[in-house]
Amino acid sequence: MPHTTSQTIAERIEDLYGQPIAALEAHADTHPRGTMLAALTSSHTDLQLAERNIAFQLQRLRELAHPEREIGKFEAGHLLDCTRRIAESVAARDAHAKTISAVLAGLHRVPATPSPPSAAPAPPASAPAPAVTRTR
Repeated sequence: MPHTTSQTIAERIEDLYGQPIAALEAHADTHPRGTMLAALTSSHTDLQLAERNIAFQLQRLRELAHPEREIGKFEAGHLLDCTRRIAESVAARDAHAKTISAVLAGLHRVPATPSPPSAAPAPPASAPAPAVTRTR
């Protein structure tokens, strides 16, 4: 089962930073605190974990609810546990996806600025110096 939410988020992060997600995660691991990249890759990892847990619990639920299996008290408890874990993971996935999407919507790639000419003209010598005003 493809994890389309985490794949979409990974593509958006790659587009923003211009590198594959694996390279970005490796870079973020070397600078784990205080960077937007570290926060994005960490949240992306949490999103992937939630999606993997959804897939695992869904497979387990299908095994427990197989038509050829008898469902007794013991199995019923496992069925309820699987459904609870699926619900928790879906909530976690949706929360991570919403947060990462909001952050990515607020970020954009800044176009590269052209390098200034090597022989930039100096400002005229007669131009007055800007006034410095202290506010407090």
